[in-house]
Amino acid sequence: MILFKKEKEVIELIIKFLEEVENCLDTSEKTITAYLNNKIKEAKHLARQVRESETQTDVNRYNIRDKLYSGAYLPGIREDIHKIVESIDKVVNASEACCNFFLNQRPLVSEDLKPGFLTVTQEAMGSGNPLKKAALCFFKGEGPIEEIRLNTQQVSLVESDVDKSEWDLTKAIFISSLDYCHKIHLKLALDSIVEVSDRAEDAADQLELAALKSMA
Repeated sequence: MILFKKEKEVIELIIKFLEEVENCLDTSEKTITAYLNNKIKEAKHLARQVRESETQTDVNRYNIRDKLYSGAYLPGIREDIHKIVESIDKVVNASEACCNFFLNQRPLVSEDLKPGFLTVTQEAMGSGNPLKKAALCFFKGEGPIEEIRLNTQQVSLVESDVDKSEWDLTKAIFISSLDYCHKIHLKLALDSIVEVSDRAEDAADQLELAALKSMA
């Protein structure tokens, strides 16, 4: 009964963690969108919210870790849960780093390139939605493994869309008339966005592996 209680507490903490992850990614998307629309003051305000949200995810992650190693779950499962939470936290870290890049370095995005940047931002930050669904399904045990895999595969599909958008935008950047240093700066800005979906795919892989192990 004590073990069951601790497991239930871990799940409650993970749900809070995932809700904060979703909030952080949504706010990050709004931050970059505001920046690209030349609403710098709004973007700065949103970026502060992103930092606060990222801090809260860290607090939630520490609480989950402490609860896990106080005796919740068997050691093997405990390690898998910890790895999943750590990998999802890296998605949040990437989104915060992206916002910091734009607000600290202020890349100058020409009007013809803004639609591409807006598209890839929406896609990359949106990778957290199917990731959250897969994680909730896994931790709450409310669906079959096929549902978990369906959502983790959706993360991969989103990441593939991001890759295509990245390729198209990279080409557009480097065939433009901008000077080379400007092109490199814009590519670094693009890389900071794409990093979010890359980390989401890594987390989805970790989650799917844990789900498969639970069936063994």
